[in-house]
Amino acid sequence: MSAKKILLAHGSGASLMHELIRELFLKNFDNPVLREMADSATLDYREKIAFTTDSFVVHPLFFPGADIAKLAVCGTVNDLVMAGAEPQYLSLAFIIEEGLDYAILKKLTRSVALNAKDSGVQIVTGDIKVVERGACDKVFINTSGIGRVIQRLSLKNISVGDRIIISGDIGRHGLAVLSKRQELDLDFNIKSDCAALNNLLVPLLQKNSGIKFMRDPTRGGLATTLNEIAQSSRLGVKIREKDIPVSRNVRVAAELLGIDPLYIANEGRAVLIVAKDAAEKTLRFLRCHQLARAAAIIGEISSEYRGEVILQTSTGSTRIVDMPSGEQLPRIC
Repeated sequence: MSAKKILLAHGSGASLMHELIRELFLKNFDNPVLREMADSATLDYREKIAFTTDSFVVHPLFFPGADIAKLAVCGTVNDLVMAGAEPQYLSLAFIIEEGLDYAILKKLTRSVALNAKDSGVQIVTGDIKVVERGACDKVFINTSGIGRVIQRLSLKNISVGDRIIISGDIGRHGLAVLSKRQELDLDFNIKSDCAALNNLLVPLLQKNSGIKFMRDPTRGGLATTLNEIAQSSRLGVKIREKDIPVSRNVRVAAELLGIDPLYIANEGRAVLIVAKDAAEKTLRFLRCHQLARAAAIIGEISSEYRGEVILQTSTGSTRIVDMPSGEQLPRIC
């Protein structure tokens, strides 16, 4: 029986699994390393590398602007970029619930292939497991990534006066997932910002453009990322509400749902800590790229309020932006 004509079942035989790997994965991800069909990929490195791993359990699998497969590729690529590396290789593992329609797996595999190609990375090793019904929610994906380090970025590099840049408007990914999950008919046409950022940020790293640290504001949003920077560096973070890019649709939807955009997850944005004298030049460079038209300098690193994030509101007052006590939107990645 062809793998194309069945619903995957827990305990599928070795021959069926082998057929699935060859017909679906090797066909879509074909490259010299993967073609060896070994248990491990053999890679030749003589430089410093960055290595990351992540798991993706987003619900639902498909949402406006992306899907779990695109999220897995882009999320792993971005984690490498945030470490100052140029992404090169990814591993890919599918955990599949018994009874999953083959058409869904095929669609997700093609999404991985398309986004890996767009990101310039190769899938060089992986795995597939089928678990009994109810043991996972349709599909979970685990990825690991390796990249060549271009510039060593560290919280230790940050100093008072450095500028804080966000590479685009915030809040779209979390709201896109939430609206699809809850079948909310808000009619705001909010799509996830999910995107790989290597084509945007690697050229900046290669220019040695004054970037000291980067982090992608995923779970917990911009507020959480800035709090992590403030607490780890023991410096203050001061930001201006009027300078933080939030689209009108996101702002209105967030108000209706009672959610602060600062705490909503993003999957195609980066927070950059940049030397003061390089900030404007960096901003101009970012805005030339389609992924960063709305990039903005939103604040600076301060010797005041050490370990805290302070927001200057649009009305001129100030308030502390706390670390969230819980996750507002679970399973958004």
